[in-house]
Amino acid sequence: MADTLYDRLGGEDAIGAVVDEFYDRVIADEQVAHYFEDVDMQRQRAHQAQFISSVAGGPVEYTGGEMESVHDGMGIDHDDFNAIATHLDDALAEFDVDDNNREAVLKAIDSYRNAIVVAAD
Repeated sequence: MADTLYDRLGGEDAIGAVVDEFYDRVIADEQVAHYFEDVDMQRQRAHQAQFISSVAGGPVEYTGGEMESVHDGMGIDHDDFNAIATHLDDALAEFDVDDNNREAVLKAIDSYRNAIVVAAD
């Protein structure tokens, strides 16, 4: 019986597939694609898979930068954050992740919202 969200998501390979689908959706979205124009997407996909695995309780330690410093100066607002979260939710749904597990992933990601989103003036 799977006892972590990481296990319920299907582990490393399944999370990697979700991340690939997620970034395919993000890059196709004019609203948020510009954030990734000069980004090494292979590296970005690996970091995102590591991050999701880590927050889902997997046997992975996230080694990327601190959320606040990594996103500093990007100008991400709540609409952009929500658009990206929607793409993640849709990617998870594409791989038949059930509602409860999708909600758990999105809740974990949303816990970083304040570190990622620029505070309104």
